[in-house]
Amino acid sequence: MNLPEKMKFGIFLGPFHRVGENPTLALERDMELIQWLDKLGYDEAWIGEHHSAGWETISSPELFIAAVAERTRHINLGTGVVSLPYHHPFMVANRMVQLDHMTRGRTMFGVGPGALPTDAYMMGIDPTTQREKMDEALGIILRLFTEIEPITYKSDWFELNEALLQLRPYQRPHMPIAVASIQSPSGVQLAGKHGASVLTITVPRDPLADRADFGKLWDIAEESAEQHGKVVKREDWRLVVPVHLAETREKAREQVREGAAGFLRDYSEGTNGRKPVFDGPRDQVVDWMSDNGFWIVGTPDDCIEGINNLAEESGGFGGFLVQTIDWAPRDSILRSYELLARYVMPQFQGSVTGLEISNQWAKDRVDVLLDGRVRAIEKAKSDYGGSVNLS
Repeated sequence: MNLPEKMKFGIFLGPFHRVGENPTLALERDMELIQWLDKLGYDEAWIGEHHSAGWETISSPELFIAAVAERTRHINLGTGVVSLPYHHPFMVANRMVQLDHMTRGRTMFGVGPGALPTDAYMMGIDPTTQREKMDEALGIILRLFTEIEPITYKSDWFELNEALLQLRPYQRPHMPIAVASIQSPSGVQLAGKHGASVLTITVPRDPLADRADFGKLWDIAEESAEQHGKVVKREDWRLVVPVHLAETREKAREQVREGAAGFLRDYSEGTNGRKPVFDGPRDQVVDWMSDNGFWIVGTPDDCIEGINNLAEESGGFGGFLVQTIDWAPRDSILRSYELLARYVMPQFQGSVTGLEISNQWAKDRVDVLLDGRVRAIEKAKSDYGGSVNLS
């Protein structure tokens, strides 16, 4: 397995909030969650952009990032993702560079074509053109980030007349860039073309489908990068998985049982019209999705095993992102992230190696060292002279 010495951990925040609850409080809880992750030592949070369907309620990841950056100190904050066909590339470039300065280099730039067909429909965008537009827009944005000569460019959906950015990126040559990839090869192909990292959503999209062949997806990214004179690195490849942890597997699954069914049946299938992945009873959704490796719902040990399985399937990756779903009581969700930080992250970041070695070293020498301690005490008594009553 090709894993880095220190894997990155974070979240991919759609977000997913059930219809019917207070949206103002939901946004506040999303910010509080990232504050909690910052305290727990998570590396990054990616924030989504959506405009319809009622569940994913952040329409401007840039606004959200600007607010949450003021509440955090360490965690990196990325757009997960900006749907490039929805925006003029010049405006996107300007907003991202401003964020890069405002966060002192904690900004990451994730892009995609737009995931919800309802979004594209409301804006009159032909869905068959979205990936082409994303490719075109990203190319222009990268030029704006890196070139200092004015750019003139005319497309069938945007135009630049001697355009250049007033502010240059805070990070040089620009902030980290990632392309979303779900199941088709277009995302990884585009990432390779532009030398970007990849955000791979692992959830199946078709009935009884297996996850995408991760190894083949990465091969496409590398082949595309080579064709275009770019480089992609496995250590920058992130996999996104729904996760919920508790002290026991049974407890974890009970905590999300109804919420998991709502997420899959009511939103993914009922609202977005995706074909059923599992056609059994609602109360068995979480068990089927977890037992078949699409979700990780269980103990920290289950999560460690799940990450190792993903590493085996993919050939190795560098970042593990929890697809954040509002599917359990609030305290249980916060506890899940704490368990992951305490017991899972150290196994993939090398932070307990020294402790384990030191502990084993002491165990291996306990008899010798204890004998020395006893002899030292006896010598101290002898040197003192006479009997000593310590009662």
